[in-house]
Amino acid sequence: MLILLAIVGGLILLIVGGEVLVRGAVGVAERAGVAPLIVGIVILGFGTSMPELVTSLEATLAGAPGIAWGNVVGSNIANTLLILGAAALVAPFTVTGRAVTRDAGVALGATALLVGLATFGWVNIATGVLLLMLLVTYIVMAYFHEKSHADDHGAAYDRSAAFEGADPRIHEVFNGWGKPILFTVLGLAGVIMGGRFLVMGSIDLARIAGLSEAVIGLTIVAIGTSLPELVTSVMAALRKEGEIAFGNVVGSNIYNILGIGGVTAIAANGGVPASFVTLDLPLLLGIAVGLMVLLWVSRHLGRITGGLMLLAYFGYIAWLLLGHG
Repeated sequence: MLILLAIVGGLILLIVGGEVLVRGAVGVAERAGVAPLIVGIVILGFGTSMPELVTSLEATLAGAPGIAWGNVVGSNIANTLLILGAAALVAPFTVTGRAVTRDAGVALGATALLVGLATFGWVNIATGVLLLMLLVTYIVMAYFHEKSHADDHGAAYDRSAAFEGADPRIHEVFNGWGKPILFTVLGLAGVIMGGRFLVMGSIDLARIAGLSEAVIGLTIVAIGTSLPELVTSVMAALRKEGEIAFGNVVGSNIYNILGIGGVTAIAANGGVPASFVTLDLPLLLGIAVGLMVLLWVSRHLGRITGGLMLLAYFGYIAWLLLGHG
């Protein structure tokens, strides 16, 4: 019971703390006169990735690389199959923007790069720095694209738009500096504490339940840290903003692989556990390729496609929990 309370409490602290942190950070940036586009792409982009980032970092520091990498890989599998599938199931949509399909290619390239690095055992501090540099490059390119193509938004923009649509108070106007700074500090503390509780509870659960840390990371941790993306993407789809729902998923995948994967590689400096190289990473690459093929064949994601995505995801989770992961 204490282990379950630690996991559930950790997830709640991660989600609530992450929301408070983002609101405070956005408030501080806007009080400082930061351009709205930078607030959206940079502040919201990194802020909404904090639960995944802190969880993977806490797991690495706790000597549980299986949970850390399981969070990275599992979150992207959940993003594409679970979240995109759920969004298409509740409100079918069509993807028409060139920028969104371009970013799907970026996500595919980032996934292929991580799979290649892991396969050859080249995941270390140097490659972690490389992944982070690629993320910075992507963000800079996204910024200049948005400045010059205001009518053709990319995934980085869509990701911020999804969170803004789900939380209208994200741009709350503060009268002074005290409240947004307080929100930022309290939110960061909540995320850190939540990540610690979640990781410690997950390690204990893996030991007691006889499951590997990798399986716990790929299932409970990955699903838990992906809940904000699930809510925002489904809400965007219900608002008939399918491209924003799609861009939110693709943008999250890019941030996860390059950002969280980069930080995890630097902190762990021990490579990716072998179990991921044989099954989960190739599966993630196959899913990314499948998404690109789907976009080439038909830009429409309907209920049948969404249902098949969900069935594939639940089948994968069942496979893991039955001891095959």
